[in-house]
This record gives sequence, C-alpha cells and structure tokens, in this order.
Amino acid sequence: MAKKKNEFPDKKAEQLAPHTEDGADQFLTTDQGVRINDNQNSLKAGERGPSLLEDFIMREKITHFDHERIPERIVHARGAGAHGYFQVYSPMAEYTKAGFLNDPARRTPVFVRFSTVAGSRGSTDLARDVRGFAVKFYTEEGNYDLVGNNMPVFFIQDAVKFPDFVHAVKPEPHHEMPQAASAHDTFWDFISIMPESMHMIMWVMSDRAIPRSYRMMEGFGVHTFRWINAAGKGCFVKFHWKPLLGVHSVAWEEAQQISGKDPDFHRRDLWNAIESGNFPEYELGVQLIPEEDEHKYPFDLLDPTKIIPEEIIPVQRIGKMVLDRNPDNFFAETEQVAFHPGHLVPGIDFTNDPLLQGRLFSYLDTQLSRLGSPNFHEIPINRPVAPVHNNQRDGHMRQTINRGGTAYEPNTVSAGCPFQAKMADGGFHSYTERIDGQKIRGRSKSFFDHFSQATLFYHSQSPAEQRHIINALRFELGKVTNTDIRIRMVGLLSQVDNGLAAAVAEGLGVTVPAKPEQPVNRSIPADGDPARYQPQTVRQPVDKSDALSMAHTVKDTIRTRQIAFLIADGVDSSAITAMKDALLKAGAQVQLVAPRLGAIKAASGSSFEADQSLLTAASVLFDAVYVPGGADSIAVLQQHPDAIRFVNEAYRHCKPVAVAGDGLQLLRATMVPPEEAPGVVISGQVKAFIAAIAQHRFWERELAK
Repeated sequence: MAKKKNEFPDKKAEQLAPHTEDGADQFLTTDQGVRINDNQNSLKAGERGPSLLEDFIMREKITHFDHERIPERIVHARGAGAHGYFQVYSPMAEYTKAGFLNDPARRTPVFVRFSTVAGSRGSTDLARDVRGFAVKFYTEEGNYDLVGNNMPVFFIQDAVKFPDFVHAVKPEPHHEMPQAASAHDTFWDFISIMPESMHMIMWVMSDRAIPRSYRMMEGFGVHTFRWINAAGKGCFVKFHWKPLLGVHSVAWEEAQQISGKDPDFHRRDLWNAIESGNFPEYELGVQLIPEEDEHKYPFDLLDPTKIIPEEIIPVQRIGKMVLDRNPDNFFAETEQVAFHPGHLVPGIDFTNDPLLQGRLFSYLDTQLSRLGSPNFHEIPINRPVAPVHNNQRDGHMRQTINRGGTAYEPNTVSAGCPFQAKMADGGFHSYTERIDGQKIRGRSKSFFDHFSQATLFYHSQSPAEQRHIINALRFELGKVTNTDIRIRMVGLLSQVDNGLAAAVAEGLGVTVPAKPEQPVNRSIPADGDPARYQPQTVRQPVDKSDALSMAHTVKDTIRTRQIAFLIADGVDSSAITAMKDALLKAGAQVQLVAPRLGAIKAASGSSFEADQSLLTAASVLFDAVYVPGGADSIAVLQQHPDAIRFVNEAYRHCKPVAVAGDGLQLLRATMVPPEEAPGVVISGQVKAFIAAIAQHRFWERELAK
C-alpha cells in the first residue's frame, strides 16, 4: 500500500521525529524551558551600567552560540594574518600609563588578522561584508588585543542580540544558502524590525564593504574604551587605524568577477605585498574625550551604533604599525591566533558599552571550543613575551612544566610566591567607577536615536558613493523574496533620506509609504512602557563629515598598484620600457599580459617574457591598463575578444586606461571613447598616467551615455 505524505519515509526520520520543533505559536524559552520575558536587553546594574555575570539567559545564549561550530570560527572564519611592529610617536603619559604607548624607542611586536565576517573559511575574499581588523600587541606588560573592524559601528547595541544577528546573516538553516552573503530573507527580515541597525546598514551597503585591499582599508575599535594615567585619572578613547595608502574600494560588479577569477584576492595581495617588501603601514589614531564630557554630545558614548564625528573630536595620529613578515604556517599562526577584547594591559580599561560587555564573556568562551583547552595561551602565536607566573595548572594539552609544591595563593610554603603586584610594580588595577542603579533589563533613552547618524553617513558620501549605496540596496533587497520585508525596509530608509528611499523603492517596484512608518521598537521590555522607549531623532552637531567619504582619502601615491600592459608580438619595446621604468620608480607593480605565455617578440627584435596570458588574467585583478604601441601588436589584440573585453571592463569599472602610438587604434574596437575622457590618457604621457592611477577611480564615467 502506498505511503501517505505525512508518513515517515524511513526509520531514521521516525527516530528523529520526537526531537523536532518549529517554535510556531510558542513562547521563547531558555534551554531549561524557562519562558523569557525580555530577549532584547542584557541584565545590567542600571540602564547605562555594566552587564551582570548573573545574567544566566545571556550566558546560556552566547555559550550555545560560541560552541555551534567546530573547529573554524563561527564568525571571522576566513582570514589572513601578518607579523609586524608598532611604534608610538611620542609619550602618551598624560592619558595612559600603558608602557608601549609611552616609549618612542620601543618597537612592540604585533600580529594582525584581517578577515571577512559572515562567510566560511572556503568563501570568497570579495563578499560584501564587514572586515575584521584585529591586532595583538605583545607588550612587555602582557598581551593587549585591539579587536576591531573596518567599520566604526555595529549592527546591534546589546550583546544579547549577537547570536540573533549572526543567525540571521548566516546561510538560512533549512537549505544552507547563500554562503557569505547578506542578500537573503532572514538577514533583511531581522534588519527591517531592528532599526538600531540602520547606521551600520549604510556602511555595509557602501563601498567600504568591498575594499580594494586589506592594505587600503581603515580599522576601528568600534567601542568607546577608557585610558588611565599613572595618577589614576581616566578619559574615554576611540581607536582608529589609518592606512597610509588611503582608503579604496572596488566596484560591486568587479567584486563579483574577482570572486570567480581569484577568490583569494585580498589574501594574495597582502602576502605578495609583504614578500615584495611593500610593507603595509597604518597609523594609530585616537579620539580622546574627557570624562567630564561624557554627556556633552547628542549621542551616547556607550552606544556601539554611533560614531564621534572627526569634525567634533579630531583623530590624533599617535603611532605607526608596519606589517613586515608573513606567517610561516597558516594554521599554526593565522588559524590558531586567539583574540579577546579582555586582554588588557595597565592603563587601558573597558566602559559599560553593553555590546563590549558581552564580548568580554564570549571571546574567552569561544576559544575553549575552538582550541580545545584553557591552555590556548600556550600556543606559540598566543604566548606573551612577558613572563607568566600563576597558579593555573593542568588541563588538556598543558605545555608548561611548573615547579614547586604550591598551586594556591596566599601561601607560606612557597614564601607567598607568586605574589600580587602593587600598582607601582605594574599590577593591573581596574578603574574605579561609581555604579549606582537598579538591576534591570533595559537601555538608556540615549540609545534610541536610530536614524540621525545613518542620515549623516549618507549625506556625507560623494554622489558616486550614494549611487553605489542605492544600487547595493537594490541588489540586496532584490534578492529578498518576501515583499513585506522589502516594504518595511523602504519605510526605514525613508527615515534616513527620502531620496534614498525613493530610488531604492523604484528599483524594487514598490512605493515609499506616504507617512514614514514607525518601526516596532524591539528593545522595549515585554512589560515596559512603550512611550518611554520610542525611537527619537536627535540633531547631530554636523550635517556632513568629510572623514566618512572615501572621496577625501589619500590620492597622492601609486605605491603597490597593479598595472597591466597588454602586449603581443610586434609591440613597441621603447614604449614598454619607458612606461614600466617610470611606474616601478613610483612604486607600482607591472605585469605583461599577452595572448599567450612565453617570449613576446618586439618590433625592434628584442623580446619580453609574458607574466600572464589573457586566458588567466582579467582587468578586475589590476588597478589600471596600459596599451603600448606597435602596429603588429595592436593588429593581434584588435582581433582577440579577451583583449577587447580587458579594456572594456577596465573602462566600465572606471579605472585609468592609457594608450601610446598605435594603441589608439585598439580603442576604436572598444567602448572607450577615442578622444580624451576622465582617466583615459591617449598620448601615453607618463606623468599624466601616474596622476590618473593615483586618483584610483573616475566614477563620473558611470554617468556617461
């Protein structure tokens, strides 16, 4: 007899059936079945106070989240690392007693790990995503970890929502798709009902989410931290990493093509730059805020979805980091390195940022799962250069052989050793801060401005960057199958900027609501007063901030830029040599790309060895294209579809293009105008081409008819 549709197809499915659940029409509970009254806020000592260890709901939730995947990281799984050093420019003793920030003669070793967030280890480097920017300082006072991103804000305000956010952006659980992509229903469903994410959405939909290189992206500490000087006086601090090569991106279409041509594009770029001696350099910048100014601004310093505009508090550049050595073994170093925002040194401390407070628990917990032991600090890449003496013993994979008969403190058997260090001896002393508040699940009203800084970011972008944000939102939301989610998102966007919302709505085939909808505030405790927690719009101290736009980045260098020379038999050797010598002298890298590998004969009788063929190379892997002259060479390239596509794509992606002599004839077979156009150098002038490369892109070409 035929089975009915609701019968089990096999014994295994029948065995598993009693353990299934879908949560439909059910209350949210803990793993012990206790119904949860507030899933939006961690338990704090006052609305702006620190999170409490007794919050069993948050601890259970984050513990489960931290242990969901083994052995790769749950987030930031795909990464690349490098060794280097940090050196402060001048002592910062007025603000912090941290030793490595007070000795300009000292070079502090560092290890840096860059990463994407959402994808697995096998995903592409060019996903639209946040990039991790984590730095481990091996200081003489112990290891200090500055664990940040390439964006200064985050999606959520409270760590209790971190598992929800990551679950939403990860591949959907019923079919494990899509990989390393936020363009799907569950992510935008979450965002559309969490308006606190709107500022971060502007960043992620901007070109910041598709950087040209790890060497050309900023880094941020995200949270507000605290510095303490030798006198015990504290001040608030925001951390910035400023790349000396400037902040540059790729085009979205280009990113998609790079993912097919070279999904290791960023990792290869970092490795090759270091191997060739073009060491990545970043300056450490800080924004310092006196404690008495904590409540001076229309945003809350403890809110991780907010920035301090640089026009209000300038970024002081206090030191430089240089990455000068590649890892010897990827797994032993890049994969096993363990970062934790709770790794501090005297002179640096936390604030009560509720996202930071949750991270202080989560990072340590996740290392226990990934690296399998509380002894992960003994793995070589994690070992401090400062000596370690404590009463920790045993455990899986213990390496240290401890001598002596005591493993406790205080003791007299071992003459009290190891003993506590006084502050004068470098002992860590937590900052003394008054805590006075009710034990509560909630947030300060100062956290409920969700749109003002999203508007500030959008209005600070150049016209080209605004177009790219619109197109990114059209792409992402165009992948969403649920129309209600699209409409909710357009409603949220209308509260950021009406023009933005209208442009996105047009691309989605929906209309902007006549009256901006008020999002449901999910941060209201289940038994809280809704009126007290309504989103509010607060006037920001500036309407625009140049620092938020990549249009204002460094554009005076072509160091490490990759330039493709398209050549074939019969090429003009003098045109190759003159341009190549000038580009190399300016710090660029040159690759000769030909229809085939091997020796390419020049018209003069000399020859050049092709670095790549048109079969393996593509314009998306380069920053600019040069076509030297030579009638025979150009005749071959004109008949080669891949050569035509190479030039067309470079032009389409707004890159500099230069031709010399007969090279002009090749343009007649392409979409490139045969006359002067922005970023197109017809005459082959060396200085003009170098100046064009330094500009990075000519986005105005996107508007050309």
